[in-house]
Amino acid sequence: MSIFGKIRDAIFGKKKDTPNVQISVDGKAVSKDGNLQSTPAGGMPSPTATTTNGGVMSDVDVEHQLGTMSGADGLNWRSSIVDLMKLVGIDPSYENRKELAHELGDTDYSGKAEENIALHKAVMRGLQKNGGKVPANMVD
Repeated sequence: MSIFGKIRDAIFGKKKDTPNVQISVDGKAVSKDGNLQSTPAGGMPSPTATTTNGGVMSDVDVEHQLGTMSGADGLNWRSSIVDLMKLVGIDPSYENRKELAHELGDTDYSGKAEENIALHKAVMRGLQKNGGKVPANMVD
């Protein structure tokens, strides 16, 4: 799994499985494994409610989620990519930050302070694109 994916999952939770009943073929429900399911009296079974955005939770208050994590009080996670990674349980080594930067489109990452600030903002924008609510000062 990507480093960004690990950060996202630590904040949003894991993606939920799609419903077992996915499509209808000639009035019959088909499960994920392709087997036909019996249709209950009265028509098609209603699929289980899932999250939006392809299984990713939406409307997650990122600042709140991070702020309630164990150890948040002692870290500067609101602006430091190193502290953010520590908070969600990811090794903030240069190699991991460089890999994260590459995942988010920065192929020239060298670990300078300005790049770390930009990387933190890029992570926050990525979380926002995945349905998270992020304060404006964390993405600008």
